[in-house]
Amino acid sequence: MSMSTAEDHAAAAEDSLSEEEYRDRLRDLPPSAKLVAKVLEADSPLSQGQLAEESLLPDRTVRYALNRLEDVDLIGSRYSFRDARKQVYFLKH
Repeated sequence: MSMSTAEDHAAAAEDSLSEEEYRDRLRDLPPSAKLVAKVLEADSPLSQGQLAEESLLPDRTVRYALNRLEDVDLIGSRYSFRDARKQVYFLKH
């Protein structure tokens, strides 16, 4: 998938996801996923390491939370402009 296609998909999701739908998707997720989403609301994009630092959660828990958020299509990711070896995450909301 090309970068522009991923950006187009994220932009389309932002346009179509209402606050109510966002909250409904978030409601059944574990507390760690809710915390990671809250951190991303305040500051994004962030890498997994930055999310662990900001949320005070272990790396493994952050990875689990990111997977749950991706499962319900609430977050997107892209390669970092500063370090192309790292992914950074952002809310699609």
